[in-house]
Amino acid sequence: MKLTWIGHSCFALESNGYRIILDPYNEGSVPGLKPVREQANQFFCSHEHGDHNAVSAVTLQKGQESPFTVTELETFHDGERGAQRGRNTIRIFDDGTYKVAHMGDLGCRPEEDQMQQLKGMDVILIPVGGFYTIDGEQAASLILQLMPRIVVPMHFRGETFGFDVIRPVDDFLNLQDNVTMAGCSVLELPGQYENGTVVLEPLNKE
Repeated sequence: MKLTWIGHSCFALESNGYRIILDPYNEGSVPGLKPVREQANQFFCSHEHGDHNAVSAVTLQKGQESPFTVTELETFHDGERGAQRGRNTIRIFDDGTYKVAHMGDLGCRPEEDQMQQLKGMDVILIPVGGFYTIDGEQAASLILQLMPRIVVPMHFRGETFGFDVIRPVDDFLNLQDNVTMAGCSVLELPGQYENGTVVLEPLNKE
């Protein structure tokens, strides 16, 4: 399996020649990131905000059967059961060998039955920037309970990209024990990282 961080909460997920794009952002919606221009067999959006639902940015390729089983968990984009920003969908992708959870714009702790379903992931892609989502401390608390093999933070502010109102990744990393700065956009399974937090570089960084 191969994961590529395109930027913000947008990832490409590939297995057995099948490619999925997650949470593509609209052109100009995320400071410091180039437009999404991707080809894929399928796409998914965690919610309908413009920095997560640019379906027109993905050109679909038909004809190949998906190796993925997809489980959807309905959560909220804020800590007030959606009263501020609506709903959010967490998705678990299972290709029969690896399980990856994309947490979307999670704004609260998932329900207990959802927490059970999220335990034991090979990879969790989790927002850490705060303001629009859970922050670094909340994300660290969830990771401690969910115990994934690998954590990839997303939806944070870098030196040249991201919203001014969200926090840098350091707030989350300071609460993690095993951190690797990958220096690239790609994470492969199996690969060089057996466990811990892996910080990727956005592929679409300007």
